[in-house]
Amino acid sequence: MKTLFIAPTRNGVGLSSTALGLTRALERQGLRVAFLKPIAQTHERSADDSVQFARSVSHLNPPDPIDLTRAEEMLSHGADEELMEQVIALSRGAVGEGVDVLIAEGIALTERNVYAGPLNAALARNLEADTVLVSSLANVSAAELADELEIAAQNYRRSDGTGLAGFVLNFAPKDLDFGTLMAELRARSQVLASGELPLLGVVSLSETLRQGRTLDIARHLKAEVVNAGEMELRRVASPVVTARTVPKMAHLFGPGALIVTPADREDVIMAAALCHLSGVPLAGLVYTSGSTPEDSIQQLCNAALTSTLPVMRVPTNSFQTASLLASMDARVPHDDPGRMDRMLDFIADRLDTVPLGARIRTPRPDGERRLPPSAFRYELIQKARAAGKRIVLPEGDEPRTVKAAIRCAEKGIARCVLLAKPERVKQVAQGQGLDIPAGLEILDPDSVRQRYVAPMVELRRSKGLTEPQALAQLEDSVVLGTMMLALGEVDGLVSGAVHTTANTVRPALQLIKTAPGASLVSSIFFMLMPEQVLVYGDAAINPNPNAEELADIAIQSADSAQAFGLPVRVAMISYSTGESGSGQDVDKVKEATRLVKERRPDITVDGPLQYDAASVLSVGRQKAPDSPVAGRATVFIFPDLNTGNTTYKAVQRSAGVVAVGPMLQGLRKPVNDLSRGALVDDIVYTIALTAIQATQVDASTQAPATPGNSS
Repeated sequence: MKTLFIAPTRNGVGLSSTALGLTRALERQGLRVAFLKPIAQTHERSADDSVQFARSVSHLNPPDPIDLTRAEEMLSHGADEELMEQVIALSRGAVGEGVDVLIAEGIALTERNVYAGPLNAALARNLEADTVLVSSLANVSAAELADELEIAAQNYRRSDGTGLAGFVLNFAPKDLDFGTLMAELRARSQVLASGELPLLGVVSLSETLRQGRTLDIARHLKAEVVNAGEMELRRVASPVVTARTVPKMAHLFGPGALIVTPADREDVIMAAALCHLSGVPLAGLVYTSGSTPEDSIQQLCNAALTSTLPVMRVPTNSFQTASLLASMDARVPHDDPGRMDRMLDFIADRLDTVPLGARIRTPRPDGERRLPPSAFRYELIQKARAAGKRIVLPEGDEPRTVKAAIRCAEKGIARCVLLAKPERVKQVAQGQGLDIPAGLEILDPDSVRQRYVAPMVELRRSKGLTEPQALAQLEDSVVLGTMMLALGEVDGLVSGAVHTTANTVRPALQLIKTAPGASLVSSIFFMLMPEQVLVYGDAAINPNPNAEELADIAIQSADSAQAFGLPVRVAMISYSTGESGSGQDVDKVKEATRLVKERRPDITVDGPLQYDAASVLSVGRQKAPDSPVAGRATVFIFPDLNTGNTTYKAVQRSAGVVAVGPMLQGLRKPVNDLSRGALVDDIVYTIALTAIQATQVDASTQAPATPGNSS
């Protein structure tokens, strides 16, 4: 195992976000990463920022850091070695079995922490760590930056010349001339010229990631909340202090605008209300000087001022309020993990950790790669990009779907086709402050519906479908999208943000039909546990499968897990383990297990197993000591929908686990259903899953059948 110490070269370089971003980037490579903040950063906050976000966003479990006041007392009394012993003890507690690398974050260099530089060097030395230096391009010349990196490198280099892992530059301006900068740095710094301190990444400024929630603004201003609305969801792109008339400021009333105004500016309040009712997601409305609108204005604008638009009141005047907003703490609050999660992805995307990964990777004793959630999500997107598939989205004007499609187009995840009126899609996008990229296809259902009537009649001829009936059914955009898939015009379909599961699956069963050898359609969820990804099936489709069907579900799920790069050890779940129980339900699981072994001897499977015997190594060794699966299961097959759905939701909620899916299996072409409460990220990942499934369908139609595979 290796240790990387993340050290700042000066104050305000983005130390914590870089440390956690590096953690995510290394996890994407399949490395198992532990995190440590040896000494807390400040005296004031109840929980250290890095530790809090490592737990809530990265799903790591770092130990509590040493209290800063205690550390200062020990340093002032000359107890440096005792402090280091406590740090080493913390590091041992932070590292679990099989960890590849420990990321240890140093202390930021502030005016108060004058001892932080020497202390960080001592921490790196005692942890036997290689150091990653974090610096910033803000307000510094190339010569100053080169000297800064050279001095810091000397402080962290070991006597044998080792100890430097690289450096990261944050807050890069958009117009940075990278080539010129690096030439100037190398000309002045020996450690950079020699390549001893390699560059790991340059992270630019992101105005979007700097946007706090309206809730954070209210807390900072100590505002009285008049109407909470969507305070926790809306983000502030720009404060608009109303010093001019509305016609002179109307162009500023866009998505994310926080309108700061005295309540006697009726024109401003009415303009803000009109914007809100027109679908513009303003960040909120702030009444200054403790003012309140006249009753007549309040009644006139009541529909806006009592809905989702956040409204607050502050005692300060507009100028004072603007000054307070300018001085707001830029740190991400502990209760805003979504923003920090996006920030970590942004940083990880800009770090080149391949050399680091090669340097620190240690193979597991069993040779198996355990894929942590961030690595699974990262590889999911990369595989989808490589697939380049065309995915139809029948709910084409649904706001979350539009946003997900735009994100997929911008990131090259898939070529999405929105089934909707183009003008409606543009209206939805504009209401969210989004631009429709050139690569996003919008197809008006009314303009193409007629051409699918005859093919649909042909597909359903055996059921007696007539042309008028087909035309009526094609009014449903899901049916229309399914016909596009059936005819090979698209590679997959994703629906369900507003439709039920039945509305999504029924047309697929009628028009797409099951894959060759598949007796049924089933589903799986990818459960993104803190240390690895597990597969749960079936938790969405089949209420009470018999033994034959349960065996098919197990085989389909095992093949899906393997296709997505996951190790396959299938546990057939029941309320008893091995031969300890009897009864109709247990017998069904026993028979299903036998059938899987008979049909697919290449699949490692065992059952019946209780959930704890399948998932907990110590319990598995006790209850099923000879089982190749017990305690190490990666694919969990539940005996019925009641058990599967309840278990998936219990694990998801109680452990704070992200569940990707459901992903449907057994169809001739990929169709996937969304939860009606799906978030934009959920839709994006489902689109990526569908694109990868389409690639697997292509491969299966070209490859010869696998002997013994009757699934």
